[in-house]
Amino acid sequence: MWRLKIAAGGNPWLRTTNNHIGRQVWEFDPTLTLSPREIEEIENARRNFTENRFLFKHSADLIMRMQFEKDNPVPEVLPQVKVKESEEVTEEAVAATLKRALNFYSSIQAHDGHWPGDYGGPMFLLPGLVITLSITGALNAVLSDEHKKEMIRYLYNHQNRDGGWGLHIEGPSTMFGSVLNYVSLRLLGEGPNDGDGAMDKGHDWILNHGSATMITSWGKMWLSVLGVFEWSGNNPMPPEMWLLPYLLPVHPGRMWCHCRMVYLPMSYLYGKRFVGPITPIVLSLRKELFTVPYHEIDWNQARNLCAKEDLYYPHPLVQDALWALLDKAAEPVLMHWPGKKLREQALHTAMEHMHYEDENTRYICIGPVNKVLNMLCCWVEDPNSEAFKLHLPRIQDYLWLAEDGMKMQGYNGSQLWDTSFAVQAIISTKLVEEYGPTLRKAHAYIKNSQVLEDCPGDLSFWYRHISKGAWPFSTADHGWPISDCTAEGLKAALLLSKITPEIVGEPLAANRFYDAVNVILSLQNGDGGFATYELTRSYSWLELINPAETFGDIVIDYPYVECTSAAIQALVSFKKLYPGHRQEEIERCIRKATKFIESIQEKDGSWYGSWGVCFTYGTWFGINGLVAAGKFFNDNSSIRKACDFLLSKQCSSGGWGESYLSCQNKVYSNLEGNKTHVVNTAWAMLALIEAGQAERDPEPLHRAARFLINSQMENGDFPQQEIMGVFNRNCMITYAAYRDIFPIWALGEYRCRVLQAKAS
Repeated sequence: MWRLKIAAGGNPWLRTTNNHIGRQVWEFDPTLTLSPREIEEIENARRNFTENRFLFKHSADLIMRMQFEKDNPVPEVLPQVKVKESEEVTEEAVAATLKRALNFYSSIQAHDGHWPGDYGGPMFLLPGLVITLSITGALNAVLSDEHKKEMIRYLYNHQNRDGGWGLHIEGPSTMFGSVLNYVSLRLLGEGPNDGDGAMDKGHDWILNHGSATMITSWGKMWLSVLGVFEWSGNNPMPPEMWLLPYLLPVHPGRMWCHCRMVYLPMSYLYGKRFVGPITPIVLSLRKELFTVPYHEIDWNQARNLCAKEDLYYPHPLVQDALWALLDKAAEPVLMHWPGKKLREQALHTAMEHMHYEDENTRYICIGPVNKVLNMLCCWVEDPNSEAFKLHLPRIQDYLWLAEDGMKMQGYNGSQLWDTSFAVQAIISTKLVEEYGPTLRKAHAYIKNSQVLEDCPGDLSFWYRHISKGAWPFSTADHGWPISDCTAEGLKAALLLSKITPEIVGEPLAANRFYDAVNVILSLQNGDGGFATYELTRSYSWLELINPAETFGDIVIDYPYVECTSAAIQALVSFKKLYPGHRQEEIERCIRKATKFIESIQEKDGSWYGSWGVCFTYGTWFGINGLVAAGKFFNDNSSIRKACDFLLSKQCSSGGWGESYLSCQNKVYSNLEGNKTHVVNTAWAMLALIEAGQAERDPEPLHRAARFLINSQMENGDFPQQEIMGVFNRNCMITYAAYRDIFPIWALGEYRCRVLQAKAS
């Protein structure tokens, strides 16, 4: 049976900086026996998901919860609380709801202090892994029959009713999702007529929408390395870009790190025109995926074809002209002597940068796309290389199992991010002593996850920012520094430092707080805003050469309200405890950041959220940043407009419910049927409480609190509803912990700052 293992090493090819703290991997153990009741519960969860998959597209992460329920049962489930519409929300009802929630949430905390959970959602990640393992001949060595069974379950479960697959689990069918997931099923052993007609429906969707020639550029690349698409049908991805002078705005080192780290291995594979073994399945796919015989396809025309269902960012004419010029003029020169010498130098440079990335993330890599691409490139360079062998065990870091099957996550988890928020949520309830053991473990995780050293060598040569003192999104072994993760980690660590060590353990040493502040200050851009991993290094016009039709705003690292607000909040908290440290720099940073937040507010008073759904999320950060900086409702028009915006979106149920469509369309969209969502509701409550809504009119807060209390499930958990995370405007991603963290946080603030303040 399957078992989630925490902080597990044991493989000689694994490297770690902190004894694998935060690592979460699913392992199938055939010797593990479950009771008939436990087996029935798991099978019921799987069956229920499949039967309701078109209605509820998001897993509730039940298999993990079942394991923790067995390993760490809640001693006593307190009676459930319900508040009728005609009743007032009392402090007793809120306190009981919070204790029920905290009892449950503490029970699913891992022994190393973090909260494991599903970070899936995108449907284009698993195919890259399956294709890479198939090409390298490692599919059966890395994936057991049970792994493949669960992956097949996942792919069928997230096939849309029309037969296609979306960009993400809640999205409409796209050619990118449909072709790659159909190919994955074939490589995993499914025949073209398997799945009780599901494969036939997938095949028909592809052909009825123009065939695989209409797939996006990323899809064309994956099909080309597999051998079911010709490289001449791809727009150029010349590795020589890495040889350009850095002073040029188009140098890859100036791009957003996720963008450059994906196009780095892509450019290597393109530069070599690498194609994997032509197997019988590859030959069969050449027939299955196209409407005309493979040898008759016009590959030059295919370069710029893209299905309308996929086209979020159409190529500007200038981009098409650039690719045509490179394809017709530059590539013929670079593929033959003497130009081939330059190509070889570029390939060597690209490989050097990949090895640096691999070694400094312990072969986890910044994300799942470059993880499998780097692994493939290491194999192409040398199938017997140590680098390839070091990559293999880290595949497990990206796989997550739930009742919908096994997926590839959008990162190796969201461990530090979730834990930092969870700490702030628990402390907000003022139930610190009662949940001291939970906070102590979380504190240990935060301390163990701070990055303690910069990457080695000349950082400018490798286009890396400083990282000493930063917090990553997931684990210390991953190690990439991020502005808002550092800020939220710092906020949580500072709060914990104010609690007696007898309850939560010893605080971080002052110099480690100083290191975190140093990272935050170093990441402020000239306009006052904060981007994600690095400074904004180039210009927004560079988006003209964004070749990824599916994603928006990927070429440079833009400043965001979330990152900027988190930085303000962290620095303000730090300044209160360490007023003498870099005081002038910190105050100047806060002033500039505050002006930036005010400058990017939408006309309707909202802020666009780039990492959560969407205007509710962004507005929570916008208000919190301004309030932390010393702004008030009465003297700040931005806060007043933001509060008006949030109040205008409250639903009749008392909650808020925002659709992921807000992210891609950049216009506020309610959930279908005006449904309400516990996470959106919590974000709105937190923002309004911070802005002093209780002093003006507490009724909207009372209604929202009633909705959250009544949404709580019998066991103290909150329901998993629609997807709440996003990246690159158009792709949604799961944050399984949000359903618990934010209702706890909102009700904690409501209890202490609304009900208790009124009573006093």
